[in-house]
Amino acid sequence: MSKKIDLNQSVYDITKTYPEVIDIMVNLGFDEIKKPAMLNSVGRIMTIPKGAKAKGISIPVIIAELIKNGFEITGNTELLKDYLKRLGNGEDLESVKKDFVKNFSDVDASEIMKAEQELIKEGTPITEVQKLCDVHSALFHGLTKEEKIANAEKAVEESLKKEEASEMKTMPDAYVRKHELAKALRETKGHPLYSFTEENERFSKEIADIRGALEKGEDVSKKISDFRQIATHYAKKGDLIYPLLKVRYEISGPSDVMWSVDDEIRDELAAIDKECNHDKEWIKRVQAVLTRADEMIYKEANILFPICAVNFTVEEWYGIYEDAKDYTLVYGIENRWEEAEKYIQDKKNRHEAAIYEGEIVMGGGHMSVAQLEAMLNTLPIEITFVDDNNINRYFNEGAKVFKRPGMANDREVFSCHPPKIEPMVRSIIESFKNHTMDSVPVWMEKQGKPFLVTYYAVRDKNDIYLGTVEVVQDMQFAKEHFTSIHD
Repeated sequence: MSKKIDLNQSVYDITKTYPEVIDIMVNLGFDEIKKPAMLNSVGRIMTIPKGAKAKGISIPVIIAELIKNGFEITGNTELLKDYLKRLGNGEDLESVKKDFVKNFSDVDASEIMKAEQELIKEGTPITEVQKLCDVHSALFHGLTKEEKIANAEKAVEESLKKEEASEMKTMPDAYVRKHELAKALRETKGHPLYSFTEENERFSKEIADIRGALEKGEDVSKKISDFRQIATHYAKKGDLIYPLLKVRYEISGPSDVMWSVDDEIRDELAAIDKECNHDKEWIKRVQAVLTRADEMIYKEANILFPICAVNFTVEEWYGIYEDAKDYTLVYGIENRWEEAEKYIQDKKNRHEAAIYEGEIVMGGGHMSVAQLEAMLNTLPIEITFVDDNNINRYFNEGAKVFKRPGMANDREVFSCHPPKIEPMVRSIIESFKNHTMDSVPVWMEKQGKPFLVTYYAVRDKNDIYLGTVEVVQDMQFAKEHFTSIHD
């Protein structure tokens, strides 16, 4: 008979069944498991995956060692696969949910998200995992609101402190307090989670408003159009939240599952908004997409935001705050995070482009000279840079319609133009230096093709003039494109 270890079981239960596991875990670095008091308190709620995360020990390493010692491993992933198979075979969602609640009622949301990630990595279609994501949400939604979850975790933590106050230093504090941490960030004026939550509160209000209007038989066309602002909220998550979780913290569940649901909600709202026939089927679609949007609001508050609160650094939140400024305001909601503003301004004041470890470090990132040169030469434009003393300093390489001899570098720019053009060039540069103009576009035809030559003033963060850049672009592609459209 094989020895089976279920990763959903507590460490206490596993070691009661298989005492030899204690020595195996000690050899892997879990020294606290030898302490009876610790095993009888924390061990009763700690699973191997949770302990691995707290100790920074790789789960595959632990599983490999257990298998080496004759154990067969079962756990979340196998159970989840079974649920997916049942859903795929057409079993009623409520029936699956009942078993899901029974088996996962004491499993942390982030653990389930991890299991979803594993399924995706193993090749399970994302559409199938999305079904599980909805079951996952249903498990918590309506059963344990955020405050109940936080209070329950707090109660467990307090009881453990009373029993083993001296040993509680080993508990992963941030992990236990994830909802508390998320709540604190949501209440910080201007913080990204503050803004996301404020937007969600508005979305919830609009969802209720649309539902009420539908019940009264009112036209909700304009309300649906306005509600589509949720697409901006989803875009910010997609650009600023999901990739950071996936790439830096290897938490790919939200990006693989939630992101797809976001896109589906956005696309369905767009399709509904364009539909002219507002029949019963249309109303049914509206109600369905509102339900999905409502569920996503809940998932963000109870799954996504706590995961972010535990993992993201303050500097990463500053970056998210700054990048979010590039997006259209949602319902005009705009918040200022003073702490981030000060950090960003201080960083700008400190920053100067520099060479570090063979790379050019700039405000927007860093790259080697070879990469920078190759990138500039790849752009389908001709570039000339003239410094603030009117001296040619740089031409990108490659075939050019407007020739740029290498020997022209380090010469005054006016010497490169014929007498009849020189006054115009002087006038443009002078207007840049005097801050009367920022750019000058010049359209012309050469070799039978249209070209756009644009001169731009180059200024630093303090608006000090550093030079002029000339950009030449062949616009034949645009001419052909718009000609074909009109034809």
